[in-house]
Amino acid sequence: MKKFALIGAAGFVAVRHLRAIKENNATLAAAFDPHDAVGVLDSHFPDAAFFTEFERFDRHLDKLRRLGMPADYLSVCSPNYLHDAHTRYGLRQGLDVICEKPLVLNPWNLDGLAEMERERGKKVYTILQLRLHPAVQSLKKMVEDSPATDRYDIDLTYITARGKWYYASWKGDLAKSGGISTNIGIHLFDMLQWIFGPARSIELQLRSHDREAGILELERARVRWFLSIEEATIPEAVRAAGKRSYRALRLNGQEWEFSEGFTDLHSLSYREILQGGGFGIEQARPAIALAHDIRTATVSTDWHDAHPLIHLPLRPHPFFE
Repeated sequence: MKKFALIGAAGFVAVRHLRAIKENNATLAAAFDPHDAVGVLDSHFPDAAFFTEFERFDRHLDKLRRLGMPADYLSVCSPNYLHDAHTRYGLRQGLDVICEKPLVLNPWNLDGLAEMERERGKKVYTILQLRLHPAVQSLKKMVEDSPATDRYDIDLTYITARGKWYYASWKGDLAKSGGISTNIGIHLFDMLQWIFGPARSIELQLRSHDREAGILELERARVRWFLSIEEATIPEAVRAAGKRSYRALRLNGQEWEFSEGFTDLHSLSYREILQGGGFGIEQARPAIALAHDIRTATVSTDWHDAHPLIHLPLRPHPFFE
C-alpha cells in the first residue's frame, strides 16, 4: 500500500486529494496545515498524524524514514505561491510529488524543478484533470480526426462565484495566486492548447478584481475567453436554478457541453500516476507560460469582436463598496 504525506489539509482542494488517496487504496501517514480546521480528515484518514507546525511535520517524516516506514508521495495542496517550495521540499525528502495546479506561477521555475527531479531520481506530477474528462477527450479526438487545415472559432466561458472572503484570502492577492487567469483559468488554458495547439498570440482585453477576458490565437483555433468570480455574470437562467458556476464552450457556433463530470477526476488522476502515467513538468509548461503571459500583458483598449460577456457592467471591489 502506497503511503502519502500531504501539505495544505485545510484548503478547499484538499478534500479531493484525500478522497483520491483513499479511493486508490493508499493511506495518509501525515498532514500539515498552519490552520487546524481539518475535520475532513475524520472522513478519510482519522489516524493520520496532523501538524500545524511545519518543523514537527518535517521531523515526523524523518522519524517514519528512520523506522523503515517512509512515505512514498507528497501531495501539495497549499496556496499557489508555495507550490514551488513545497514541491522542492518533497523532492529533497526523497518523495515523488503530486502538486495541485498551478505547479508554479512562473515558467522559469519549472527548470529548477526539472533539475531537482533529475538529481533526486524522483518525479513531479501535477493535476491536469480536464485531459481526463470524457467530453474533453472526445473533443480532442474530433479535432485530431479533422483536416489539419481546419481552424475553429471558440467562445470559452468559465464563471465560478466567490464571496467577499476571496479578496481577504491569498487568492485575492495577485502575487500569491497569479490572478484570475492563473487561479481559475489554468486548466482551461491547458485544455485549449492540448486540443488546438500552442498559443501564437494573446490579446488581453479586460483585467479587473473579479474578471478577465481576451482573445487567444492558437495553432488551430481563435478563442474569445471570459473568466469571472462575480456571481452577477452567471446567466440568469443558471442562477435561477441555484447554481453558482457556469462553464460553456461554443465551437463554430455549437455548444460543447463539459459542465458536469468533474467529481471523480482527481481520483482518476491519482490512479493514472500510481499506474505509471500522469502528467509531469513538461505537460504543465504550456499553460503556465500562457497564464504568465496573460498576467503580465498590457490591457488592450480595443474590444472589437470581444467575448460578449465583456460588456457586462463592472462592480466595485468589495473592500471599497
